[in-house]
Amino acid sequence: MASTARAQQREETRRTLLRESRRLFAAKGYAAVGLSEIVTASGVTKGALYHHFESKAELFRAVLTQVQGEVGAQVATAADAEPDPWTQLTTGCAAFLRACTDPRIQQIMLIDGPSVLGWHEWRAMDEANSARHLGEALQALIDAGILPTQPVDPLTQLLSGAMNEAALWLATTPDPKALPETITALNRLLTGLRTP
Repeated sequence: MASTARAQQREETRRTLLRESRRLFAAKGYAAVGLSEIVTASGVTKGALYHHFESKAELFRAVLTQVQGEVGAQVATAADAEPDPWTQLTTGCAAFLRACTDPRIQQIMLIDGPSVLGWHEWRAMDEANSARHLGEALQALIDAGILPTQPVDPLTQLLSGAMNEAALWLATTPDPKALPETITALNRLLTGLRTP
């Protein structure tokens, strides 16, 4: 019984650390947040932090994984609400771009992610999350004859890269029309891929 209570307390401490560090990273950026600020906001000791995470970078990685998972779930929910595979793709892509307009998501996923973890690790995490789902959606469209038969990996990389670049651009532009115009441009690009 005591070990169950300790396990629950450890899990609650981990959730608190993730919640508070996510809030701080989103508000200030990774570089501006110190470990002492995280432990103070979390109400734990540095020892408790180090029990769960070996370093600030590891804590950030866990936060980024959480954020990527939530964005992926938003995209999947939006796409799955659509009845046909083509609309699922376009709706999912638009949902990704919309999610990336949240400044908290931008800071963690698009700005700090590549710089803190390095381009290769960030790209691998992106590949494991959103790019994998995009590839599956594209393969389903190829299998249904909606897209011409072609290798799915290069197409996935091209579209994933285009959407990541668009999301980065949306993070920096003050233009209020940027998101709808970007979604329109993406839809035109996607439509050009369809089987004639």
